[in-house]
Amino acid sequence: MALYEHVFLARQDLAQAQVDALAETATKIVEENEGKVTKVETWGLRSLAYKIAKNRKAHYVMLNIDAPGNVIAELERQTQINEDIIRYMTIKVEELETGPSVMMRKQERSERGDRGDRGPRGPREDRGPRRDREEAAPAAE
Repeated sequence: MALYEHVFLARQDLAQAQVDALAETATKIVEENEGKVTKVETWGLRSLAYKIAKNRKAHYVMLNIDAPGNVIAELERQTQINEDIIRYMTIKVEELETGPSVMMRKQERSERGDRGDRGPRGPREDRGPRRDREEAAPAAE
């Protein structure tokens, strides 16, 4: 069987329970057709780069799937019919990630604040003149 990553974006006005139900429905479609969902990640409500069907935000969900191609065709067909899903994308991959995806690692890092404090900046004279403006010479009268 082939390995796939399936990501879909659900409308912003849905509750988290409804988004989880959409992920469960997708999982059921795959499992009824002799496939297997190895991981489900909910990335949460995130801003979109541009408006899609009057939505500025969307709930992101990713599924790792181990199934034959006809199962993915049925999943995509059912996804197109669903009005709560505004976009989806399925990608065939060589291997599935075992740990958290990049999006989840990025989210954890931003919550922890790994960068820390940059420290004091110090007085201006230690850093030299600003390059965006020239020091104005006094006007000769």
